[in-house]
Amino acid sequence: MLDGTVVNVALRTIGEDLDASLAELQWITNGYLLSLAALILLGGSLGDRFGRRRIFVVGTIWFAAASLLCGVAPTPLVLIVARILQGIGAALLTPGSLSMIQGVFHHDDRAKAIGAWSGLGSIAAAIGPFVGGALVQFASWRWIFLINLPIAAVTVLVAQRSVPETRDPNPPEHFDVVGAALAALALGGVTYALIQWGGQFAPWAALAGVAAGLAFVVAERREREPMLPLGLFSSRTFSAANAMTLLVYAALGAILFFLVLQLQTVGGYGALAAGLATLPITVCMLFLAAKGGELGTRIGPRIPMTFGPMVMAVGVLLLLGVDEDVNYWLDVLPGLTIFGLGLALMVAPLTATVLAAAPDEHAGIASGVNNAVARAGSLLAVAALPVAVGLMGEDYADPQAFDSAYGTAMLICAGLLVAGGVVSWFTIRPTVLEYAGAEPCRSARH
Repeated sequence: MLDGTVVNVALRTIGEDLDASLAELQWITNGYLLSLAALILLGGSLGDRFGRRRIFVVGTIWFAAASLLCGVAPTPLVLIVARILQGIGAALLTPGSLSMIQGVFHHDDRAKAIGAWSGLGSIAAAIGPFVGGALVQFASWRWIFLINLPIAAVTVLVAQRSVPETRDPNPPEHFDVVGAALAALALGGVTYALIQWGGQFAPWAALAGVAAGLAFVVAERREREPMLPLGLFSSRTFSAANAMTLLVYAALGAILFFLVLQLQTVGGYGALAAGLATLPITVCMLFLAAKGGELGTRIGPRIPMTFGPMVMAVGVLLLLGVDEDVNYWLDVLPGLTIFGLGLALMVAPLTATVLAAAPDEHAGIASGVNNAVARAGSLLAVAALPVAVGLMGEDYADPQAFDSAYGTAMLICAGLLVAGGVVSWFTIRPTVLEYAGAEPCRSARH
């Protein structure tokens, strides 16, 4: 979770050190998100079949090895490849972390456990810019990757000693390799087209991505044991919660990408100061995310999932004042605090709603779908928004060019958050019932 955001604060330094273009910087962020989003469903399936703890441990070791390659990368291309490999490891471990909770905790205790999981995961994501800033300023940007190695070692030790093994009692007999390949091609084609917009290959990449996406749907309908059982989407709650996830996490990824660069390029902040600026989000998640889960259990998910994004949108609008004369206490702190409050209100009820709308035996798949949607939202936003607001080439280092694009990007992000709240209000039930759609899901597999 931390590696999804820790890179943002180091992008400018990486660009200067490796002589990278804006497109290469986008790929350093998006290469990770691309492989993670494309393969996370396969990671969930592997965990359901071979054991969620086992695949979690394998993913953690893979992630650490890829992090080492990131840390020693001599060129932008090597770093991009290493980030793609890092995303593969993340795709193995991420769904397992949540499905282990789903498989072990009693139903009545899950909301609070998921709240803690959501809170700690969001803290890791939010603290990324702070950790990255400190390492970039006092050590080297390479340490934002190398620090993963001792963390991974401790994680493997704790998992082996303290986490019980769980798996799907009726796992698929084989794996949907075709589905995984088509998902990767669809996301990769669209992402390439957005980042390289205006290039001669961009239209062909977009066409290939769209065609692969359509082929993915057809393949999953025909596959006897699909990577993504489309029957899950027969639940309106499951579909709506994932649509809302796409909108909200697209905004979240783009906000962290643009704000940290705005503070450095336009506001004159150093890497550490830019990282520290995001601390209010971390504090809100630390103290309030679990409470948000409890509130969702008590009053139902609709209100937290509606008003959480709305509150986040208000915070984003307050961040419009970040410019060359930025005053942290007036221009940054209020907006990020309100944004963090909305995030803490929303994140645990959203996760609990997704899992409650799926059968327990598909916990890995349900978690994988929601994580894939979240990463795909961030992936597409970080790829599309710089193009949409007119950034290209070395503009990330040009204060005037970046400042003129920043305001438009923030308004678009606020619009995405409002749209997410509206979707929740009109589609999420006031209370989440036990999953009642197992039959469509079974028919998709058998």
